[in-house]
Amino acid sequence: MIFVAVGTQLPFDRLIRAMDAWCEKTGRGQEVFGQIGHIGSKNYTPQHFEWAEMIEADMFRDKIMAADVVVGHAGMGSIITAMSHAKPIVILARRAHLGEHRNDHQFATMKRLGMRPGIFPAMTEADLPELIDHLLGGDYREGSARISGFAQDRLIGAVRDFIHQPKSKTR
Repeated sequence: MIFVAVGTQLPFDRLIRAMDAWCEKTGRGQEVFGQIGHIGSKNYTPQHFEWAEMIEADMFRDKIMAADVVVGHAGMGSIITAMSHAKPIVILARRAHLGEHRNDHQFATMKRLGMRPGIFPAMTEADLPELIDHLLGGDYREGSARISGFAQDRLIGAVRDFIHQPKSKTR
């Protein structure tokens, strides 16, 4: 199963159009479920896969756990959730110059995290089909890095040390 997630703030027509086109071309729409965000009358509505605007957190987690591949925007919630369940995720960043977001922080996230095991950055929507086909084709052997739901000990230690350090006279 492929789970498509665009987050809770905005629809992401470019991603949804690309996924709908992939479903139409491959005939694999019955394997896809999308959480596509609150859409308006001018937003794209997929025709070739099942979708909902928004889903509850439990259903989101269940869809992630059932997915063979996650496809989503480059939002930290989707990335962290996929990684916490060791699911490969294909990410496409919303771009400010296309009117999809107010800045390019998702593009920066994609560039920064795109080298991690299990994260597959699509520089444009045209890259999505090849990445999805690669992951579904069974030749994906890298493994997805599972991350813990808790901070690493060294981060906890650094925060603890900062909190408990003696106050200096310059503060």
